[in-house]
Amino acid sequence: MIKSNFTLFLLYTYGCLLLLDWVRPIEQLTTTYHMKIFMFYMLIVFTLSFFKVKKILQWLINLFLVLVFVNRFHYDLGFFQFKWIFIFISHIVENMIWLVTGQLNELTYEFKTFLFLLFLSIIAYSINFFLNRNWLFYLLLLTVIYISILDSFTAYEAKFAIVRTVLLAFTIMGLLTFDNLMAKGRVHYYSEYVKKWMIPLVSIITLFVLIGTLAPKPSPIWSFQNWSFPGSKQDANGVSGGGTKSVGYDTDDSILGGPVKSNEDPVFQYESNQRTYWKMETKDTYTGRGWVDSASTQRPMKKEDFVKLNSYSDAIETKIETAKITIDDNYQYNYIMYPEGINKVVNILPYESGINVFKVDTTIDRISYFKKDSIPVIPAKLEVEYEIPRYKLEDLIKTVKLDSNLINAVFYQNYTQLPANLPKRIGELAQQITKEKTNWYDKAKAIENYFDKEEYKYTQKNVAFPGPNVDYVDQFLFDTKTGYCNNFSSSMAVMLRTLGIPTRWVKGFTGGNFANNSKEDSSKQIYEVTVNNAHSWVEVFLPNQGWVAFEPTKGFSNEPIINTSSDNSSTTEQQELPTNAIKNKPKPDLEVAGEESKKIEKTNVFSSLWNKIKLSIKSDWKKMILYLGLIISIVGIIYLNRRKWLKYYFMYIYRFSKKENRLESAYLTLLRQLARYGLKRNENETLRTYAKYIDSLFTTNEMTELTTYYEQYLYQQASQEEHWEKCLKLWKSLMKRTI
Repeated sequence: MIKSNFTLFLLYTYGCLLLLDWVRPIEQLTTTYHMKIFMFYMLIVFTLSFFKVKKILQWLINLFLVLVFVNRFHYDLGFFQFKWIFIFISHIVENMIWLVTGQLNELTYEFKTFLFLLFLSIIAYSINFFLNRNWLFYLLLLTVIYISILDSFTAYEAKFAIVRTVLLAFTIMGLLTFDNLMAKGRVHYYSEYVKKWMIPLVSIITLFVLIGTLAPKPSPIWSFQNWSFPGSKQDANGVSGGGTKSVGYDTDDSILGGPVKSNEDPVFQYESNQRTYWKMETKDTYTGRGWVDSASTQRPMKKEDFVKLNSYSDAIETKIETAKITIDDNYQYNYIMYPEGINKVVNILPYESGINVFKVDTTIDRISYFKKDSIPVIPAKLEVEYEIPRYKLEDLIKTVKLDSNLINAVFYQNYTQLPANLPKRIGELAQQITKEKTNWYDKAKAIENYFDKEEYKYTQKNVAFPGPNVDYVDQFLFDTKTGYCNNFSSSMAVMLRTLGIPTRWVKGFTGGNFANNSKEDSSKQIYEVTVNNAHSWVEVFLPNQGWVAFEPTKGFSNEPIINTSSDNSSTTEQQELPTNAIKNKPKPDLEVAGEESKKIEKTNVFSSLWNKIKLSIKSDWKKMILYLGLIISIVGIIYLNRRKWLKYYFMYIYRFSKKENRLESAYLTLLRQLARYGLKRNENETLRTYAKYIDSLFTTNEMTELTTYYEQYLYQQASQEEHWEKCLKLWKSLMKRTI
C-alpha cells in the first residue's frame, strides 16, 4: 500500500525521535563525548535508508562518514593523506584478533569508535526496517524494554524517557490507524467520529504513562564507565579524547587523557653542540579536564625587531649558542619551534623582507610565521640564537613566600589559577610532599622527585580517560598512577599552584636522537626530532630568576646548569661556559640568499594557501560536515523524488518553447517520464501498441491521440505548429497522470 504524505511524515518523525531515545543513554552511561556528531551520523544513515537510496550508494556514503570521523578523532594526518588509512586497516586487523581471542582490555579506542559507528548504523537500519513493515507495536515494545532495563539496572534516569516514548508511540499509532481507516472510507472526519476515536486513545496513553511513571526503580547494579569513545581529537601529544591517537604536537589541550600510539615520522632536524628541548607554546589555565589559554597578545614584528620571550636577569650567567633547523614536510603548522632562552631568529627560509613577518604571542609564548597579508607560512629552514643559563643555587632558593613588590598581582593570580571544584586531596598531597621544604625551588624539586616513586609508571598504552565529573590530575595522582608526560606535568603544575607557587604548562619536543656529526662544524652534531618526541613539562616562576624549567615525567631529564657553590665553580657535569662568552652579545645576521629564498617561496606558495584552507577546515569542520550532510540529503531527496517535480519543469519549458522540433522533444520526454513512473516501453514494442497500453491503464485515449500526431510529424513530415496547442494539452494531461 502506498502511504500518504501525512503517514510518511508521521513515520519519519516517529523514527527520528526514537533514534534519539536509543542513543541518548550512551552519553550518560559512558565517557562518550560529542554525541551530537554521532547522532548526526545516525540520522544521515536513517535518512538514506528511509528514502530507499540504492544500497551500494548508502554503504559508500556510510563508509566515507566513518572514515571522516575516525580520521578526525584519531589521526593527525589529513584525510587525503592516505597513509593513515593503511595504518587504520592494520589496527582493525590487530583489534579483530584481540576481539576473537577475548582480550577485550587490549581493544583500542580507535577500534571502539569503529564498532560504535557500526552499532549506530545497525540501530538506524533496524528502526527503518520496523517502520517499513508497519511493526510499530514491536518497535515500541523493544524501545520500552530497552529504556526500562537501563532505568532499572543502571544509573540512567529514564523516567521521562519512558513517558515520552509511550506518549509518542501511542499517539503516532492512534493517528496512523485513524488515517488508515479514513483512507479506506471506514470513518469520516466528523466531530463525533473524532471524539469517539480520541477518548479511548487518550485513555490508553494515560494508563501506560502512569504505569511507566509509578513503576519502582531499584538501585543501579551495572556501570559502563570503562567504556568510552572519542570526544575530541586534539589533546596534547595528539591524543584524542577517549580515543587512541598517534603521539604528536597539537594545539587543543582542553580535554586530556587516553592512550597514544607511537609515531616515528620525522618533524625536524637540528644542528647544535648539545641536545636541547624545543618549545612550541605554554598554557596557563587548568580546567580540571585539560589546559586552555586565558588570553592572546599577538604582536606582529619583523625578523630584525624580534623580541625575546624570556629574558634572564643580570645575575644569571649565560652562554650564547645557535642552532640550525631543517623542517620536514610532515610538519603542517606555521608555528616555530625554539629553545628556551631564544634571542632572535637569525635566518629563516622562505623569507622576503617586507613580506614575511612573525607574530609573537607573549601570553602563551607562541611564535607564528606569516606573509604580510596573514597567510600562514610553514618554514622550511631557520637558524636561531639562544642563551643557555647557569643558575646559582643560592639565588634559586631565595624565594620563600609571595612578595607583592616582586610579582604583579594579576600575573600571580593568573599563574596560580585552579578550578573551583578541584579535589582537596591534591593540595593535601602537595602539602605532605613539601612539608619540610621552606622555599619555592625546593618545594618544586620535591614534587618533581615525588614522581620517581615506583608506584608511578610511564606508559602510552591503556592510559585512563577521565569521566565527565572526574578531575584529570586527581585520577592520575590517586587512582591510576599510570600515564605519560601530560599526566606527570599537569599533576606537578597543579600541585605547585595549590601551594601558591606560579607555574605554567609547556608544550614542545624533547631533544630527539643523535643522527650524525655535522660536516660543516666538527664540534656540532645533528639530532632528529620525530612525532614521538612531542612532550610537555613545567616551568616555575621565581621572582629573581624568571621562568625555570622542571621535568617531572619519569624517564626524562632536562636538568639546568646549576652552580651549587658560591665561587662560581660548577659542580654539575654540564658543559662549562667559555671564558670569552659575553652575555647578550649579538651575532651578525646571516645574509638571506635572494634567489634561494624566492625559489623556496615559489615552491611553498601553494602549500601555504593549502594549509590556510586546511586550518579553516579544521576550525569549522563540524559545520562543514553538517552542511555537507544537509546538501547530500537535500540533493538525494530531490533526486529520489524527480518523478514528481520533473514534469512541472518540462511543462514550464515546453509551454514557452519556440523550437522547431518541440513536439518530438516533448514526446520523447513523456516516454522517459512514463519509464520513471514504472511504465517502460519494451524494445520491440511499437509506439501505437505502447500508447494503447498506457491508455488502458489511465482509462483515456490521450496517449493514442498524441502518438498519432507524433507519427504524422515523424513519417509524413507534417508541420508541428498546426496541432501544437492540441498536442501540448494532451501532453500536459499525461504528464500530470504520472504523479
